[in-house]
Amino acid sequence: MTGRESVAVVVVTYNRADLLERMLAGLGDLERAPNAVYVVDNHSSDHTPDVLAASTLPGLVRLRTDDNLGGAGGFRLGLQRAHADGHDVFWLMDDDVVPAPDCLTRLLEVDGSCLTAVREDLAGRLVEKAAVRFDLRNPLAIRPKTASIDSTYPDRASMPATVEVENVAFEGFLVRRPVIDAIGLPDASYFIFYDDVDFAIRARRAGYVIRAVRDAVLVRQLDFDQQHDLAGWKGYFMYRNLFVVHLRYGENALVRAKPWLVTLAVVLLSPLRGGRREAANVVRALRDARTMRVPAR
Repeated sequence: MTGRESVAVVVVTYNRADLLERMLAGLGDLERAPNAVYVVDNHSSDHTPDVLAASTLPGLVRLRTDDNLGGAGGFRLGLQRAHADGHDVFWLMDDDVVPAPDCLTRLLEVDGSCLTAVREDLAGRLVEKAAVRFDLRNPLAIRPKTASIDSTYPDRASMPATVEVENVAFEGFLVRRPVIDAIGLPDASYFIFYDDVDFAIRARRAGYVIRAVRDAVLVRQLDFDQQHDLAGWKGYFMYRNLFVVHLRYGENALVRAKPWLVTLAVVLLSPLRGGRREAANVVRALRDARTMRVPAR
């Protein structure tokens, strides 16, 4: 694609000022500087406003919310503003990743409307979780993600130059304007978890191919911690949003019935694992997921 495209980075942050400072420094070191950087501060209570006020990053736009909108609401707000400002390319980031200096250059070299950088950890190990296979057809698949980049390839060098993927994280995901025009913005009602999966499914169903770009390196500053306490507040969102994805996009009736089966299994097994709090979470998640059947634009 042409270097004349206007590129906007959209970052969402919440109470991780020190990580944000490192991430903004990484954006400042990029070979190909973005035209604008929109940082959505989700009403942080730490020194995030001070970090943003002190930043000299060119094109920085600060968007502070009145409430915590979650990652989903933050990305929707940031993308909405960047789109309204007329940019051509939108590069989505969390506050806990740092791009290699040539990361944006490598992405813009690849032809495509949906591209994603490939994450590694601080030791250089491949930790890219984008799904090579996200199965919403087989009702026996306990989890729809049946293969990821880091479960398919032992290291970055083993990857081909690009790998087609079926979902992404909003960490290094680059999307061009026509995709937003065609499918709309991320769905803020997810709050956290699966908003990026939902967006990827919508993009793929609209005919867009999503490719992970091997040589676009993004360094994750924290270890992955997705095995959350399913009896806690994050567990509620993980169950609810997983159920929403099945109800909206399940390719047959059996897959769309999985939320009820999962709920039944969790409740029946709660005396042995999870306990009453997880059982309550999953029941509430199923109830609320049913009100979110229709995708939002």
